[in-house]
Amino acid sequence: MRRIFSFAAVLLLAFGAQAQTGRNLPDFAELAERQGQVVVNISTTQIHRNPSAQVFPFDENDPMAELFRHFTPWAIPGIPQEFESRSLGSGFIISADGYILTNAHVVEGADEVTVRLNDKREYRAKTVGSDKRTDVALIKIEASGLPAARLGDPSRLRVGEWVAAIGSPFGFENSITAGIVSAKGRSLPQENYVPFIQTDVAINPGNSGGPLFNMNGEVVGINSQIYSRSGGYMGLSFAIPIDVAMDIQNQLRSSGKVSRGRMGVVIQEVTKELAESFGLEKPMGAIVNSVEKGGPAEAAGIEPGDVILRFDGKPIASSADLPRIVASSRPGSRVRVLVWRKGAQRELTLTVGEVKEERHVAQRQSKSPRAGQQANRLGLIVSELTEEQCKQLQVSGGLLVEDIRGNVARADLRPGDVILALINRGVRTEIKSVDQFNKLLSQFGRAANVTLLVRRGDMQTFITIRGIGD
Repeated sequence: MRRIFSFAAVLLLAFGAQAQTGRNLPDFAELAERQGQVVVNISTTQIHRNPSAQVFPFDENDPMAELFRHFTPWAIPGIPQEFESRSLGSGFIISADGYILTNAHVVEGADEVTVRLNDKREYRAKTVGSDKRTDVALIKIEASGLPAARLGDPSRLRVGEWVAAIGSPFGFENSITAGIVSAKGRSLPQENYVPFIQTDVAINPGNSGGPLFNMNGEVVGINSQIYSRSGGYMGLSFAIPIDVAMDIQNQLRSSGKVSRGRMGVVIQEVTKELAESFGLEKPMGAIVNSVEKGGPAEAAGIEPGDVILRFDGKPIASSADLPRIVASSRPGSRVRVLVWRKGAQRELTLTVGEVKEERHVAQRQSKSPRAGQQANRLGLIVSELTEEQCKQLQVSGGLLVEDIRGNVARADLRPGDVILALINRGVRTEIKSVDQFNKLLSQFGRAANVTLLVRRGDMQTFITIRGIGD
């Protein structure tokens, strides 16, 4: 009998613990009911035309018709010379008079944008403006009295906090998925202007442009993209913080375009090895690889090799922070820039410029290495630049990397690179000749790290070679 009572007690404790666990789990039912009405389904239509199509000159029964049918882009009877492509996405209402936020890639190139509300009403929308750099678009429908989303503060989000997404994955409208915040301030390749919120919320095609909610029912982000090898959800989702999106929409609504600040520099991350080479206590800031001629940074006195530690009073913990902070600055404003130069801090004043259209930079090709040349301690075959090459690159000297041998290939040096300088403990030495370079290398031990300033095409970068060997 005592065993029976003991077993019953264990069962009661187990059920009690399960009930307690159930009470601790978040309930998204109220959030879905109340906030689902601000979410919209967006469908777009794009018309593709064949501009080279011409009127078919022959009757279909003409013997010449078959030849021209295969080799000439005529508008053949019965074959359409334009076709439509359709895509789906999501969005959410931010004002009662019909302004809606979504992703720029959802409405990009669309000839027609249709918005379907939660109550099944449909409207034709116009695109007020879009910004590819942040993937934010603002569209407008002619309606009034609409329910508008409540906006939250992404800076108050905590890693591990519950969040939910509502959207139309694969066209299934008003689907809600939930998860937690996995990380904040995440930088992605080619996405320098957005400190993404990373979550494990299930996001799939069709969710793009939909809202990310906190547990208070406030929008904290716009679901933008996923990391996937399959094309579907794999546990890594990224959202644009709502404060970033609202700043973009304010500019789009007022002027139809987005203005961003710029410095006119090319930067790279400060690694542990680079920090040691530049005499920094720890990896921090952003190294300036090159400075644009006549740009804001050059006018402020910023030089290649400077490490930017603060911009307009804001610390630069990593190189990814700088583009976002500079871009949010007002063009024409004057800001303080704290740099690390030759082992000491220096404060400069910079007048912020405005971002220009990106330019394509062509890579310069190197010549073939000469037979019988010996590699130096780094495993490099180098040659001194000719006067013509110096003039072409607008440099006073340097060494052209003709070939790479041995382990140095791991350092990302490439044939065609030009070595401009060697940096050791914050001291920068310009490279003028092969003999000088080899003499400098002879002063390092086998296990030493060597940091080089390298010109590649029209850009400069710092490269650290770990362990130079014999």
